[in-house]
Amino acid sequence: MPRRLLALALLLAANGASAADDLPLPAPLRDADFMAVSAAEAKLGHLLFYDPILSGNRNIACATCHHPTLGTSDGLALGMGEGGLGLGPARVVDPANPPEEFIPRNAPALFNLGAHEITALFHDGRIEKDPSRPHGFRTPMGADMEAGFSGVLSAQTMFPVLSPSEMAGHVHENDIAKAVRSGRITGPGGAWDIIARRVAETKGYPALFAAAYPDIRQGRAIHFTDISNAIAGFMAAEWRADNAPFDAYLRGDKTALSAEALAGMQLFYGEIGCASCHSGALLTDHSFHAMGVPQLGPGKHADFENHRRDLGRMRVTGQASDAYAFRTPSLRNVTATAPYGHTGAYAELRSFLQAHSAPRAALQAFTGDGVKLAALTDHLEDALYPLTIKEDRAALLAAIEVEDRPLSESDLTALMAFLESLTDSGAITGTLGIPVAVPSGLPLDK
Repeated sequence: MPRRLLALALLLAANGASAADDLPLPAPLRDADFMAVSAAEAKLGHLLFYDPILSGNRNIACATCHHPTLGTSDGLALGMGEGGLGLGPARVVDPANPPEEFIPRNAPALFNLGAHEITALFHDGRIEKDPSRPHGFRTPMGADMEAGFSGVLSAQTMFPVLSPSEMAGHVHENDIAKAVRSGRITGPGGAWDIIARRVAETKGYPALFAAAYPDIRQGRAIHFTDISNAIAGFMAAEWRADNAPFDAYLRGDKTALSAEALAGMQLFYGEIGCASCHSGALLTDHSFHAMGVPQLGPGKHADFENHRRDLGRMRVTGQASDAYAFRTPSLRNVTATAPYGHTGAYAELRSFLQAHSAPRAALQAFTGDGVKLAALTDHLEDALYPLTIKEDRAALLAAIEVEDRPLSESDLTALMAFLESLTDSGAITGTLGIPVAVPSGLPLDK
């Protein structure tokens, strides 16, 4: 251990971590901080999460891009949904039905999404709680948004099932994709209605819905929002992560962190100032910041736009000040959720920390080496930008909010030790695990 780090670690250990007592540490998480989920709802959502029946071609499940063996993500910088075969880094292009492009952003991890403090989701926050709206949310659906979603975690499920590149498939392939292309999302015959009828007509599901929701037991039809609410309940219960060594420390066990982790915590909340954005018990301020992470792949853009720039939060707010800003991720179980950045541009956490501390230098030096992408074919090579689009690099550099302040190797080592203390191994595995089978009988991603 380097001399400065060793001296700090020994000081903290000798003083019973008293030097850390003055840090702005968050209060420990409690049951009241999370949404309540019934066992019946979690059981139903568990099966729906892993069942490919929700996808247009019945070949992709939520778990395809959010798998527990891959830290509830997919282990890829940019994933492949429709048109891919296999799981995670082993996923390859289906030669009989190749995808049109990569999914434009990295698949986020799913830890602690049932926490009440989370009011916006996705890298750009395009779905967020908004009590002023008729149905309680601000979403790209606008006034067409249906009622019945239990919260933002439930409402976010409407996006992947409608995306041709993620789960819906393409217009010539299935009824869901056709409905999406024609703009029929809500109401009878809309994409959500088609999905709900598929599920309701599958043996085994009606009884599970009736057990989870009393009004369905009394005769109400199954709606897409019931599917969405059940999946949200499952995710909230399965991947609640508040039993890491850091949590034990917050609850009063001053022996829970190693001397090296204590030194890293001191830097995180003190000298380096990571907590200015990664604050609170979930280690996020739930805000949006421009940090210069390189864009890879097609970028998030509307069909009518003739550019390939991913402008981040600006696409939601329309404010130029939000250009290239992305949501601060929670750091819970961060060591298990590689790769890093909203495009997954960094394969290793240590490298990302260094780049994050000096983003201008990192962006200028970025080569794409080590980026984890699914296997490519010639069909996709033209859609991939291995580097940030050259004409936009100056704009991305200008938007960065912080000054470059490269970390020393000793600081990196200490920070890595602290970030490791945020790992709740039980939450990564989950309680219910991967089901043996799902009611549709379709094959599972394992």
